[in-house]
Amino acid sequence: MSDIGIHLSANSADYVFDKYFIVQSYEADQHNFARPVALLNYMQSAAGEHATLLGVAVSDLRKSGHTWVLSRVHLAVDRYPRGGETVHIRTWPAARDTLFTLRDFELLDTDGAIIGRATTSWAVLSIKNRRPVKLVNVLPVYPIRLERALADSFATLPEFAVSSHELRLPVLRGDLDINRHVNNTIYAGWALEAIPEEVDSTRRLASIEIAFRAEAFYGDIIVARTAQVEGTDNYLHRIENGHDGRELARLRTRWLPLEQTSRIS
Repeated sequence: MSDIGIHLSANSADYVFDKYFIVQSYEADQHNFARPVALLNYMQSAAGEHATLLGVAVSDLRKSGHTWVLSRVHLAVDRYPRGGETVHIRTWPAARDTLFTLRDFELLDTDGAIIGRATTSWAVLSIKNRRPVKLVNVLPVYPIRLERALADSFATLPEFAVSSHELRLPVLRGDLDINRHVNNTIYAGWALEAIPEEVDSTRRLASIEIAFRAEAFYGDIIVARTAQVEGTDNYLHRIENGHDGRELARLRTRWLPLEQTSRIS
């Protein structure tokens, strides 16, 4: 992943953070489009750098025995950038309440056209007991831009009983982040690996929603389960612990046929 510069919006009231990435060859799929996980990684990188400027980075929180945890993600893509193309990520804190804070994103191309939007929900955990804490007790005041890139109330994602595809994978050391649990973008990769080949080869991911429910650690075995929503191009996903069946993440993806996705292709 390569970035080519950052700056803050000249309008300090908005306090939008901008970062630019060049899609690398190893981040592109077999059709030379950026993989969805690459876009999620760009978002995570921009969010982390902005948090540092706001004084609320993971390194800041760990001084008081706390850390960030991502609760929900919703990414919708209109057009995937190609390998070598520059992606402009704009991000800002969009809301903050007792336990959760929202951070939204716009993904733009070099012409300034929006090619994707996302919204995320975050909580702060106590490292000692892994429980969420009230934000006012651990976070300083920082600017909130009351504008949503993608409106989502984060209602509970649906469950399913019978899966059509399953994939078992070990948690590797390379899957871990600074909190020593599986990085959030890895869950998306697991779910997308469990999509049927005929879907992956004839359709393109238009949106992905993720609800994180429990942590996974090195040495765990995970099971990625998938079920199609009848009569639609939507799929439900469940990531669970392969040893005890505990639910780790719940996802929903929407796919569009390649021939009907002129804005994406």
